[in-house]
Amino acid sequence: MNKIQLLKQFLPGLLPLFVFIIADEIWGTQVGMYVAIGFGIAQLIIIYFKEKRLDSFVILDTLLITVMGGISIILENEIFFKLKPALIGLIFCSILAISAFTKVDIMLAMSKRYMNNMTLNDTQIKAFKNSQKVLFFIFFIHTLLVFYSAFYMSKEAWAFISGGLFYIIFGGYFLFEFIKNKIRTKQIEWFPLVDNEGKVIGKAPRHECHSNNTLLHPVVHLHVFNSKNELYLQKRPSWKDVQPDKWDTAVGGHISINETIEKALKRESNEELNLNSFNPVFITKYVWKSDVESELVFSHYAIINEQINYNKKELADGKFWKISEIKSNIGKNVFTPNFENEFTILQKLKLI
Repeated sequence: MNKIQLLKQFLPGLLPLFVFIIADEIWGTQVGMYVAIGFGIAQLIIIYFKEKRLDSFVILDTLLITVMGGISIILENEIFFKLKPALIGLIFCSILAISAFTKVDIMLAMSKRYMNNMTLNDTQIKAFKNSQKVLFFIFFIHTLLVFYSAFYMSKEAWAFISGGLFYIIFGGYFLFEFIKNKIRTKQIEWFPLVDNEGKVIGKAPRHECHSNNTLLHPVVHLHVFNSKNELYLQKRPSWKDVQPDKWDTAVGGHISINETIEKALKRESNEELNLNSFNPVFITKYVWKSDVESELVFSHYAIINEQINYNKKELADGKFWKISEIKSNIGKNVFTPNFENEFTILQKLKLI
């Protein structure tokens, strides 16, 4: 999306130049300049009435066509006019270089007018920076080619490099990004988005659900007791996105797209604790909101007396805890905040 926004910014400002190249071939330089200037002014008027703003790129391009075209006609030397797209390229390169390689992101500030007050998280800002770096090198190489063609190549070659080649390069780049994003989308793990009652209202990628606490997604929890009324806890591995290296509810996992609560509970129990035969009892449903995510938790419990062999690829550790041992470690950064909240619920329901 960010790359498309960049394209939307650049192309309107470059259209007068493209119009000039076509008009110049048909009617000559002087008439081509008048047509391009008229087109630029018409663009400004249309954008102003549609969006109530003056497009700075269109203004810049139209002024440069006017100034350099005028100089070229007065001095009867077309080199001044031929250098105009290269000067525009240098301006874009400067803006992109500052935005991509420093903390002053001019492009991000300019792009906000297309975002409808949408804010970007750190991951999206990083992707935006990376796209700016790619665009910088595209503009830089194209600008060098325009300079070279202005001095050493034919007018036809300069016209193609200044106009057509630019759109071919941009089109190829965005086609590549489109295909890459399509492939990446197929590899992304998607979670359903729900309302407070659990009704599915949309979907979002895993990484977005774990970085945006406005995206409510459903999860299942299973508390595992033994006959001694001890509670089994799992230790979250260090590579987890949320609450690494903390002790947590025995089983916890996300519900996948088009998956029922029952199937998700069975699947997660098998994946994490190798449990296949148990009778889960529903406890409660509640919304858990943290700084990074929001979950609609469907909490259950089961009594299991068999030995539990946790999945070492999924968990760092797992063991039964005495209730008194858990109580003595509450609030000491041993457990996840979510587990401590559910432990309180278990106490209120007199399950422990």
